[in-house]
Amino acid sequence: MSELVHLHGSATPSTERRPAWLRVKVSRTDTFAEVGDLLRGLHLNTVCREARCPNIWECWGEHRTATLMILGDICTRACRYCSVTKGRPAPVDADEPANVALAVEKLGLRHAVITSVDRDDLADFGAGHFARTIAALRERAPNCRIEILTPDFGGDAAALSLVFAAQPDVFGHNTETVPRLFPHVRAKGDYQRSLQVLARIDAHRRKGSATLTTKSGLMLGLGETENEVLAVMDDLRQVRCDVLTLGQYLNPTRRHAPIARFYPPEDFSRLRKAGLAKGFLHVEAGPLVRSSYHAHEHVPPPR
Repeated sequence: MSELVHLHGSATPSTERRPAWLRVKVSRTDTFAEVGDLLRGLHLNTVCREARCPNIWECWGEHRTATLMILGDICTRACRYCSVTKGRPAPVDADEPANVALAVEKLGLRHAVITSVDRDDLADFGAGHFARTIAALRERAPNCRIEILTPDFGGDAAALSLVFAAQPDVFGHNTETVPRLFPHVRAKGDYQRSLQVLARIDAHRRKGSATLTTKSGLMLGLGETENEVLAVMDDLRQVRCDVLTLGQYLNPTRRHAPIARFYPPEDFSRLRKAGLAKGFLHVEAGPLVRSSYHAHEHVPPPR
């Protein structure tokens, strides 16, 4: 069953219909159902569902892949662009690392992306759980490349060290937006802290000669200017970030931050070229791009 639909969320401030390039094909295939059944059976959350990703039909239904979200489905922060439930999280599920590894094995993934909610309620901000999940994946799916997309861990160096020790292949942390908009849409975040996290990841790999790809991403359409986006690119290159993703912000509901602008595909193409000229090894840019969209293509193939 297939159909073309407009993506969720309110219309633009002028109440215009979403542009044609933001229509997605909904295809409820047997593969889509199989992936959903597997994840439900293992009590696993995905950012695909929790963040209402527009690419879920393609990733689950065509590529048989999903971005797994660990540490529960309740976030301790309340970013105005995000649809993940905010509140007091449940205790961490000790079985989750093993279940993540089993799901990756059953899906046959060669590149797995693991992200999480923010867990400011935990002493290590959830870093130890990331490390345990990576270890479980290494044991169960040794040929799978592991990409993690983490919170800022409160900027805690000891927490980051726990994750470094687990040796992921790709370490991502998103700035999400430009510094001017942080107080408005990411009040509990801090732009400089996010840059510091990425700088520490780079320092770790240079100190230990680790083979590690670093990655960050921005949502466009929250009210930033193009010059501000280019300035963030410069900041990310200053901390030697390798890979950048750029995608259109889509408000999950009318209660979330409104869309200030729709970027047409040609603007994303121009920004992609600008990012490559600044030295990023790969820039994935487009209206429907999200951090994990085609993630296996962002870095060299696994050994």
